[in-house]
Amino acid sequence: MSPRAVVIAVCLVAATVAGAARLPLGPGGLAGLAVPHRGRAKHASSADPLGGNLDFRGIAPGVTLTLLDYHGAGVVHRFWMTFYPRASLGASPEKVIAAHRQMILRMYWDDEETPSVEVPVGDFFGVGFGEQRDYVSLPLSETSGGYNCYWPMPFHRSARWTLTNLSDTTGLVWWNIDFTAERALPKDVPHFHAQWRRENPTTAGQSYTILDARGTGHFAGTALFMHGLGPGVPPYGPLGFLEGDEQITVDGAATPLVGTGTEDYFDGGFYFDHGPVAALYAGAVIRDEAGVRVSAYRWHVEDAIPFAKSIHVAIEHGPANDVPTDYSSVAYFYQSEPHAPFPPLPGAAGLLP
Repeated sequence: MSPRAVVIAVCLVAATVAGAARLPLGPGGLAGLAVPHRGRAKHASSADPLGGNLDFRGIAPGVTLTLLDYHGAGVVHRFWMTFYPRASLGASPEKVIAAHRQMILRMYWDDEETPSVEVPVGDFFGVGFGEQRDYVSLPLSETSGGYNCYWPMPFHRSARWTLTNLSDTTGLVWWNIDFTAERALPKDVPHFHAQWRRENPTTAGQSYTILDARGTGHFAGTALFMHGLGPGVPPYGPLGFLEGDEQITVDGAATPLVGTGTEDYFDGGFYFDHGPVAALYAGAVIRDEAGVRVSAYRWHVEDAIPFAKSIHVAIEHGPANDVPTDYSSVAYFYQSEPHAPFPPLPGAAGLLP
């Protein structure tokens, strides 16, 4: 490398680190460890209040647990949890699926009356159909029994999280939430949102809606769970729903952003022909041709999609919205409040795969 190139490289690194030090939410990543961090470390968990080893909470049918209730400004940096029933401890597949799909995670920011996050807890961590599959991506992962979230979640006045058990089985829940308390955050710092939707079956001739939001913010990605309900459309076979294209309309534009196929949007190709895959920003954790199921994720970390007034994120099910499919999804996005009303969740039975 020439001396001039070395000087340029050093200047770029210095500028990056200096810029990280000015970030209102604190620097992140390996480079951020070389600069001062702001805020005061805080922790909320299910730790045994008596100091013993009973570091969990029971959650009976119909009960709502409070996981976090903090007043003041701050930023959540890490959320870990796990829960029972589990297959490894002898629970039936039906009980395991119910625990993932019928326990509802809700997050409320700044004393809002309706949650900014309302998602079945298993789906929130990026895997569909009520299943647990080990995988690692940048903001979400499931690792040998643990469920992990690193989406940054800022709040200006308060943060309250709840978990509601809509199943007919008492569960056990363990959790850790790591955040920093701040004196204040800049007023334009948006809130984290996660919204769940489902169409079973999808509507013929109409694309499936992943997100329909109003306000100012940016779209950060989706986890999409697709279960084919028929033979597909010749010549594409049972996974023919993957022929659908994403369609993203920003601020009411006359022409949406249109892709070239579902697996293309999720960074795969040819119906994920090498099987399940997990990468930092995209993957297909479940690729089950026999069961006609695909669970895929795409995080817009490097390519977040900003919107000033509104955003509509949709995807076709098949080349002409002509493949009957059970679609459910989680949309992850940041925006200023107030957010548009979320679609109502179905009853407990309507949440099951």
